[in-house]
Amino acid sequence: MTHHYGSTFLELIRAPFQDVSMIWGIVPLYFALLLNEMTAAKANFRTAIQTGFSFIWAAVQWFYFYAKARPPAEVVSAAISSRSINLFVTLTVLTLGLLALYSGLRRRYPKYGSFLGHTRFSNYFMITIYPIQAHHFGWTWERLDAIALFALPIWLVLYFGLMPFRGGR
Repeated sequence: MTHHYGSTFLELIRAPFQDVSMIWGIVPLYFALLLNEMTAAKANFRTAIQTGFSFIWAAVQWFYFYAKARPPAEVVSAAISSRSINLFVTLTVLTLGLLALYSGLRRRYPKYGSFLGHTRFSNYFMITIYPIQAHHFGWTWERLDAIALFALPIWLVLYFGLMPFRGGR
């Protein structure tokens, strides 16, 4: 069963590099993931700006794919449902990105909004859902399970693997 989730996870990671139109959107997210993981764990306004930029970048890319996607006539009801989920996720990411960027530039978080500076690992989730949001794959529980299942191992590898570059912080 884990092998099945492993192949699903690899499919999600591999897909953006097999379609040239997705490469331009995914590569900056990988750089942002590495940059965010090499900064201190403490939330600050710089991390909020980094997060805001990453979220806005992903949302803009996803809007492009949303506008470009046309559901086939025979699967309109399933496609409309999937497009609704994609639009909801895109709007949520855009809203959080604008709020994080605004908070970072303003150097002040809204009430209960300090979590916007703690989102170091959020790029992992944007990277893994990228092919789904780009309409390369549909939303399924299997894909969501694979993303959740591999989140902790990937975070551990990034955290401990990049620790020498963080200066031991």
